[in-house]
Amino acid sequence: MHPALSLLAVSLAFAAAPATAPSSDLKGTVLETIDAGTYTYLRLQTPAGEKWAAVPQTTIKKGASAHVVGSIDMAGFESKTLKRKFDHIAFGTLESPETPSDAPHGVRALDVGPIKVGKADGPDGRTIAEIYAQKKTLKGKEVVVRGKVVKYNAAILNRNWVHLRDGSGFAKDGSDDLTVLLKDSAEVGQIIAARGKVFLDKDLGGMYKFAVVLEDATLVK
Repeated sequence: MHPALSLLAVSLAFAAAPATAPSSDLKGTVLETIDAGTYTYLRLQTPAGEKWAAVPQTTIKKGASAHVVGSIDMAGFESKTLKRKFDHIAFGTLESPETPSDAPHGVRALDVGPIKVGKADGPDGRTIAEIYAQKKTLKGKEVVVRGKVVKYNAAILNRNWVHLRDGSGFAKDGSDDLTVLLKDSAEVGQIIAARGKVFLDKDLGGMYKFAVVLEDATLVK
């Protein structure tokens, strides 16, 4: 299942965002590039026709081959910077020879092996399983959770989308994996502690429905 998503479960700013849906990686030839803010918009010629993608700003040129990975497909997205609306656009990361998608820090890397991470210290510390079990009580409150980053999408909709696991919970009901919208950077395989607010039942359309998400999160030392 795609992360996001960090995005991409989403901050409150995304509550009114266009519908999203999982998107396959895009491969194609660059027909056009547009730099806007921190993004480069790419018009690609793919086997399925012309597609638009947005990636962290890059210097890729017209005519080059592009491979966009870890993407989130958004319908009806409007760029205020470009003053333009896209019927469909995929937000992702541009793969390069130096950063293959299956590298340890790549956006598609997924650690499914045994994980055992200790609970965060302090009164706000919770395991991932406890956050799910206590979600109604914790709604809108801050918690601190420690876990291993098993999936990471950077700089999508101004957030870093992180999937954390600490060894608690169960895969069958999804209580072993917590989506975190992180303001800071992280890497797949890294053990982090994050503080953020618990929000419930985020629905961005498509398959992006989150029973529990940690928003506006920051790293805690």
